[in-house]
Amino acid sequence: MTESSIKKLASTLLDAITDKDPVVQEQVCSALCSLGEVRPVETLRTCEEYLRQHDKLAHPYRAAVLRAMERVLSSRASELDKDTASTIILLASSEMTKTKDLVWDWQQAASGVLVAVGRQFISKVMEELLRKLHPGTLPHCAVLHTLASLSVANAFGVVPFLPSVLSSLLPVLGMAKQDTVRVAFCSALQRFSEGALEYLANLDRAPDPTVRKDAFATDIFSAYDVLFHQWLQSREAKLRLAVVEALGPMSHLLPSERLEEQLPKLLPGILALYKKHSETFYLSKSLGQILEAAVSVGSRTLETQLDALLAALHSQVGGGHQWAGMNKMTWSLICTCCPVACSLPDRLLAFLLPRLDTSNERTRVGTLQVVRHVINSAAAQMEDKKPFILSSMRLPLLDTNSKVKRAVVQVISAMAHHGYLEQPGGEVMIEYIVQQCALPPEQEPEKPGPSSKDPKADSVRAISVRTLYLVSTTVDRMSHVLWPYLLQFLTPVRFTGALTPLCRSLVHLAQKRQEAGADAFLIQYDAHASLPSPYAVTARLLVVSSSPYLGDGRGVAALRLLSVLHPNIHPLLGQHWETTVPLLLGYLDEHTEETLPQEEWEEKLLMFLRDTLAIVSDNAWICQLSLELCRQLPCYDETPQEKNFLYKCIGTTLGAASSKEVVRKHLQELLETARYQEEAEREGLACCFGICAISHLEDTLAQLEDFVRSEVFRKSIGILNIFKDRSENEVEKVKSALILCYGHVAARAPQELVLAKVESDILRNICQHFNTKVGIADPALKLCLVQSVCMVSRAICSSTQAGSFHFTRKAELVAQMMEFIRAEPPDSLRTPIRKKAMLTCTYLVSVEPALDEQARADVIRGCLHSVMALLPEPEEEDGGCQKSLYLETLHALEGLLTSLLQRNMTPQGLQIMIEHLSPWIKSPRGHERARALGLSALLLRHFLEQLRVSVSTWVPGPDAAACGTHDPECELPSCRTARSCRLSGFSRDYRDDVAERLLSLKDGLVHPDPTILFHTCHSIGQIIAKRLPPDQLISLLLTMFEALGDPEKNCSRAATVMINCLLQERGGVLQEKVPEIVSVLRSKLQEAQGEHVLPAAQHSMYLLATQHCAAVVSTLLGSPLPLDSHTSMLWRALAVEPRLAAQVLGLLLEKMSRDVPFKESRAFLLGRTPDRVATLLPLSATCALFEVLSTPAAGPAVLELYPQLFVALLLRVSCTVGVQLPRNLQAQERRGASPALAARNLEPCSSAVDTLRAVLLRSGSEDVAQRMDLEGGWELLRTSAGHEEGATRLARAMAEHAGPRLPLVLKTLACTHSSAYENQRVTTTAFLAELLNSNVANDLMLLDSLLESLVARQKDTCASVRRLVLRGLANLASGCPDKVRAHGPQLLTAMIGGLDDGDSPHSPVALEAMLGLARLVHLVEAWDLRSGLLHVAIRIRPFFDSEKMEFRTASIRLFGHLNQVCHGDCEDVFLDQVVGGLAPLLLHLQDPQAAVASACRFALRMCGPNLACEDLSAAFQKHLQEGRALHFGEFLNTTCKHLMHHFPDLLGRLLTTCLFYFKSSWEDVRAAAPLFTGFLVLHAEPRQQPQVDLDQLISALQILLKDPAPEVRTRAAEALGRLVKLA
Repeated sequence: MTESSIKKLASTLLDAITDKDPVVQEQVCSALCSLGEVRPVETLRTCEEYLRQHDKLAHPYRAAVLRAMERVLSSRASELDKDTASTIILLASSEMTKTKDLVWDWQQAASGVLVAVGRQFISKVMEELLRKLHPGTLPHCAVLHTLASLSVANAFGVVPFLPSVLSSLLPVLGMAKQDTVRVAFCSALQRFSEGALEYLANLDRAPDPTVRKDAFATDIFSAYDVLFHQWLQSREAKLRLAVVEALGPMSHLLPSERLEEQLPKLLPGILALYKKHSETFYLSKSLGQILEAAVSVGSRTLETQLDALLAALHSQVGGGHQWAGMNKMTWSLICTCCPVACSLPDRLLAFLLPRLDTSNERTRVGTLQVVRHVINSAAAQMEDKKPFILSSMRLPLLDTNSKVKRAVVQVISAMAHHGYLEQPGGEVMIEYIVQQCALPPEQEPEKPGPSSKDPKADSVRAISVRTLYLVSTTVDRMSHVLWPYLLQFLTPVRFTGALTPLCRSLVHLAQKRQEAGADAFLIQYDAHASLPSPYAVTARLLVVSSSPYLGDGRGVAALRLLSVLHPNIHPLLGQHWETTVPLLLGYLDEHTEETLPQEEWEEKLLMFLRDTLAIVSDNAWICQLSLELCRQLPCYDETPQEKNFLYKCIGTTLGAASSKEVVRKHLQELLETARYQEEAEREGLACCFGICAISHLEDTLAQLEDFVRSEVFRKSIGILNIFKDRSENEVEKVKSALILCYGHVAARAPQELVLAKVESDILRNICQHFNTKVGIADPALKLCLVQSVCMVSRAICSSTQAGSFHFTRKAELVAQMMEFIRAEPPDSLRTPIRKKAMLTCTYLVSVEPALDEQARADVIRGCLHSVMALLPEPEEEDGGCQKSLYLETLHALEGLLTSLLQRNMTPQGLQIMIEHLSPWIKSPRGHERARALGLSALLLRHFLEQLRVSVSTWVPGPDAAACGTHDPECELPSCRTARSCRLSGFSRDYRDDVAERLLSLKDGLVHPDPTILFHTCHSIGQIIAKRLPPDQLISLLLTMFEALGDPEKNCSRAATVMINCLLQERGGVLQEKVPEIVSVLRSKLQEAQGEHVLPAAQHSMYLLATQHCAAVVSTLLGSPLPLDSHTSMLWRALAVEPRLAAQVLGLLLEKMSRDVPFKESRAFLLGRTPDRVATLLPLSATCALFEVLSTPAAGPAVLELYPQLFVALLLRVSCTVGVQLPRNLQAQERRGASPALAARNLEPCSSAVDTLRAVLLRSGSEDVAQRMDLEGGWELLRTSAGHEEGATRLARAMAEHAGPRLPLVLKTLACTHSSAYENQRVTTTAFLAELLNSNVANDLMLLDSLLESLVARQKDTCASVRRLVLRGLANLASGCPDKVRAHGPQLLTAMIGGLDDGDSPHSPVALEAMLGLARLVHLVEAWDLRSGLLHVAIRIRPFFDSEKMEFRTASIRLFGHLNQVCHGDCEDVFLDQVVGGLAPLLLHLQDPQAAVASACRFALRMCGPNLACEDLSAAFQKHLQEGRALHFGEFLNTTCKHLMHHFPDLLGRLLTTCLFYFKSSWEDVRAAAPLFTGFLVLHAEPRQQPQVDLDQLISALQILLKDPAPEVRTRAAEALGRLVKLA
């Protein structure tokens, strides 16, 4: 290629540099770079010339050209000659300084060119730049930037020029007034200094090793003076930062004495900027460089600046809210300055520790973080300062701020690792950690930061918990500090929240002590007076375990600690606790907080306590434990549940004590100190007394009586006593507690002792404390009384001596309970009093003596009235508690009634119960009836279960009172008629069989059983039908029809029975009356409301049709469309019997085919918009067919007429596609069907499709229908666009699932090929064509007949029929592939003929022919194919670029199949077609349609073997596999590489084809063509240049550079860049 060609290429690209798309512009630059890589000088000269000639070119485009030049120079600058370099330097210098205004991208691009040239021609560049530095004139900012960049890019070349540069720049520094110019100066001085430092650091490689820092010191100091004293004071933040950035490296070049002199000013000046700038990275970086310079010269001034430096840095650290969020450079400075500061630890601590006393949060947090860092990093220097640091933490420990607390915890953690906590005062730090562990989560006031993933993980409590555990487990030196010191935090209430982490840490510490030896583990309580006693620890840990899931699972932690501490609690407990505690822990593991049964868990803990006390068996130890338990009662005032359990523990412990004095003393204290106002505490106190009574019944009762006799119950106001300040209500609370105590004593006391104490001691005192007047006003006292009496009654019942016990107070207590029940509001449920009272009555009625009848009745009535009238059970919004109370109350009532019935287990007793329930069973309120019936069923069930008799017993049912008697006025019409027949016409002594039957039917008329009643009516109807004269038959029938609408259901039912009897016996004489009967029956069906009427009417229609089938069918066909639901049911009645169904189906098929399917309107005949309207009779017959076929009983008839039904309905479907309803029916469709109408689509085609589907379902071809459902075949059949595919899918389903029925179907279809309706011919052809796609055609010996039928239609006037014929013939390839060879010539002739069908370039017949050939070519004889191979290849080639995707896909795939058939053994003439198709196939890989691209993949893989190039074939196989992502550029590159290597002579032909596709209408293909071109040229050899018309190619690509698509322009630019390969 000549230089003019390079210039032409470069000029073409440069003309495109003005493209608006940045991607295209970048590609143009890349193409220029590609040219420059091969011919840098020519390319750079062309660019230079272009910029000179286009002086008006906008600066963004000039910058783009300059950037391209810079990229070429960055790798090819060494190839430039001096003249070219000088020219480029002058150009870049001119471009850079053409305007005085700052145009950064343009000037930076020009600067980049100078820097790139300067790497090789530094002298010429510096000479040009120095010429731009005029004395007394400010230099251009771009010149300064270029000098700065050169200093970094070529320090060895620029540094020797620095004195000259500085001598030119320093005099004009004072003239710089604009901030942008000053920033440029600062940047230049920074780079100069960095370059000089690099030069001095690498003198061994420098061109002049004699250069020293002194050469720059003076000039740099002069610049420093201006920057620091003048420019640093600017208000512009950007300028100040630029000055600071420059001062950092400049400080290393200052003379030592000057630096020492300036430090007192420099450091404060830098530090002062921290207050002015939020971003301090550059400040810290520069400060670090200055400090390094000061340290390197051994500055003494630095020591005097230490306080100010620390103060500034401290302010930065204090500004960080979190240590992790601290500025990285600030943190780096702290780490750098700490070694300097640690050499003066006194100075450091004197600075830091006073700042801990400040109240400012940020200052205190920052100081604490620095102290923590100092403790960790300067441990040796701080060893003797530990007491001082510990004492300084006094005020931070009192700070309530969460951030300060977190910082304090972190400092304490560091102290623990370095021995601080072993010093005096370390205990305070440990206590602080425990206090923070005890913080409740809800008291964390600080919201988490946005970056915190888990807010709880960063809370003070969470950090403290982690710290305590880590210090306990990982810091060995802390073991002797924490053990046993942490034990003293277990019992104080304020540390309750910290129990879980405390217990875990103590478990770990205890285990370590056990490993060290028993002596180390045992606690010397004498030496640790502040530790809690073993009794206190046991009591505390046991009680908190009752709420095991509180406080992060403190139950598990407490039990584990208790188990570990057993040697310190009692020496005998080890073996038992080691066995029992794991079982308790396992129980907790099996449950969660929601599923744990609290009562069962507490019982397990109490059993654990009882076993422990039994093992210890030491009265002194037990008494001491009970004393400690009583002492801890006030600790649980805020936790009622745990206090309740503590009372139980006290009762259990007192029960195990053998000292009666101790027991009574503690019981007395409990009674005196209890908080009676709290319900939970009253319950707990009562439980305590009840548990204690198990072992000390006499002492417990005696203590209660002693307390009762105290002055608290005396009403004298003037007497002073311990309750003198309590109100009257408080005294009643005390009474409630005492009553409850007696109840629990009775419930828990030994059964053999309780009966003797019930009336004499327990009930006497209970009744003494209960005052009826007060009790009514005080629900708590009332409830306690009920509960206590309930427990007493239950204790009596459970006693083995209950049968002989005579309870004298029974009636009194029952009356009292009923008074309570009646006092409750009857319509609402607010308290559990009525439930408890009914439970009490349940136990009381079981005790002797029995209640009298009146008392029993009062109890039943009162309880029923109290519960039955309640409103329905509450819904969810009322809460689960209310619903639970409702259910429990209902169960209590059930238990009471059952108990009362049990006392009188006789039919009379049950009858009495039912009588009491009867008013509620008849209640108008539904919920009351439901409850009453439920109770009745419960009582009956109980009675039957408990009844033990050997003879039948009458048992009244729950509905005996609710069932009404037979109304004698509601006489049935049929019954009246029957009676008339019986009473008239015969003498009294006449004996007749029929009359005698009437006598036997008399009782059946009044029988409550509906079945017997209607059997009777049927018998009467038969008698009437035999006796009735013919002239009265129709009148009676019409009368019966009127009775169908009778509101009395029994009457209408009897009428239906009578009608059917008459029709069965006398229907043969009613032929003329059939239309009237059908009409009346239809109208009455619409009026009748009973569900029983419709089945009876269907039977009537069946009976009528068996005698007059044609008349019934004709009459029903006259029903209006759409069919209402009643008419539909009448049609279905005709199919209940197979013989009748066959007659009906035959008649309907005849009616459907008798008339034309549609009529064409005048508009259609005149050639305007098609308008076909369905005829009414075939439409009605189709709808009727559907209804008949919907009946399962029609199955046998459908099988008999299957071929006729299938073919008739398939043809009906085909000729109704697109047919409209008559206008009157369209109007009804628009108005919407009545609710009584059948929910079916009346549209003609849809109704036919539904009926065809019904045929398949009813004939046993459900698989065919389901297959069509799954594939959407029915919907396709309904539409004009999808009808053909629908018929195809129907045939496919029939062949697969109903093959044996096809011969008869095909025989019936044989005559349809000459149908006058084109749609019918299309449908049947599609059906037949698809049958050849299945092997069923060969299996059933239908192949020849199918082929004959299709070939006969090959000349049909309809193109769709001809197309479907070709499809059917091609289907032979998949249906019967072994038969293709035998019919090969015939098939190929048909297909090749199809390629030439019609004159349209997009003939669907031709498309079908291509698809068919693709399927057949592999199966026919090679000789049969070879003769037409070339013709086919030539004929399909134009379709490669067809506008229609289907034609492109089919032709390309067929081309691939033709190549595949050749198997590398194709004739030269066909090989030429293969080569000619290669370029289109490669380019269509980028076709916008995925199907076309996939076809190209296949075709190229098939072409590979025929090209006789293994590399190319392998590339096609590798890259073009289906499903694999294709990197088109990489693949095309590889392909072009192999093409040019193996077929170099194809270059010109391929490029010519590409030129054709430059004009493609598809953007992706149009973009692929220049890409293909570029890769071909890239891999071409110079010897192939004669094949290429370069000018033509450049001109074509130049046109593409103006294409509207950016991608095309990009590829064109890329191709132009690659044309340089031919140089």
